[in-house]
Amino acid sequence: MEYIYLGNSGLRVPKYILGTVPFSGTNGFEAAGNVKEDEARRMVDLSLEAGINMFDTANLYSKGDAERVLGAAIRGHRDEVLLTSKTGFPLGDEPNARGASRNNILASIDRSLKRLGTDYLDLYFVHLWDGQTPVEETVETMTSLVKAGKIRHWGVSNYSGWALARTVSVAQQPGFIPPITQQIYYTPEAREAEYELLPAGKELGIGSMIWSPLGEGLLNGKIGRNKQAAPNTRQGGGWPEPWVQDQERLYQVIDALEEVAANHGATVPQIAYTWVKDRPNVGPIVIAARNEEQLKENIASFDIQLTPEEHDRIESVARPVPIYPLWHRAMNSFEMGSPSEIPYLQGYRQSMGLDDK
Repeated sequence: MEYIYLGNSGLRVPKYILGTVPFSGTNGFEAAGNVKEDEARRMVDLSLEAGINMFDTANLYSKGDAERVLGAAIRGHRDEVLLTSKTGFPLGDEPNARGASRNNILASIDRSLKRLGTDYLDLYFVHLWDGQTPVEETVETMTSLVKAGKIRHWGVSNYSGWALARTVSVAQQPGFIPPITQQIYYTPEAREAEYELLPAGKELGIGSMIWSPLGEGLLNGKIGRNKQAAPNTRQGGGWPEPWVQDQERLYQVIDALEEVAANHGATVPQIAYTWVKDRPNVGPIVIAARNEEQLKENIASFDIQLTPEEHDRIESVARPVPIYPLWHRAMNSFEMGSPSEIPYLQGYRQSMGLDDK
């Protein structure tokens, strides 16, 4: 397993991180999986054997039960692993039990630590942008948690580009500790992060950690033009996410993934993971599994090598349209682009017929 530095920090993390959305499968998360403590413990062992020592969870997942299952699974391994969790989504009727306020963050961290059976987290996320809470309040609170030893680093998730930049600019003021990572949604089909978030992360020293590279089950190899999702899965069980821009484009992405998978004797999920991990500005990616067999398959994708032609075959299918000001810059000032955005501007130029390659 490859280890990389996460953003502008000294924290080294594996390129693959194990996500725990399938852990527990209670409180509205039944369709996501039902991994209980014994199987979770085996998954942790398999991950550690493969060099994956980071585990990602949130108080949202099964409304705390996923944290409990993960806490039980890592018991006896705490010194070997890196733990993350998140807060921000509403979890009840109490008016302050949501968002990025001081009140919610301080209450949430203690509950998460208790459920996980630890006295600190290696990384703690604000799970979504809270435009009602002053950024200074959020930054000061996360800084205080680092100084108190309850967390070692912090990050944000599901922010827009301007919200990320605003947070980082505030956090760079004297006395504050900046975030080191953003966790964002990015798949071979959902490429919106290329507009702002991936280049912004690189420019700001914020590592881009990818959640759900398989599109919350859309790219699991069991969905296609003539294949419907099984009823006991997220996409077959009424799961509301993700939003799909164009169903036909999704099928074209799946077609491309199936074509490349056949070249390698691999599966669609394996090729999707491989493609995402090799994209520009992408840091670690969060993989997940509903069982041990699936976990082994997903981990094995790390060793797959795509040819440039295979990578481009997948890339070209769902390339984002060059919205303003990107079409204007691709057309008129391409050569002045930052290194972090040149790969995307190049693609826009191709889409606009300005380059042959």
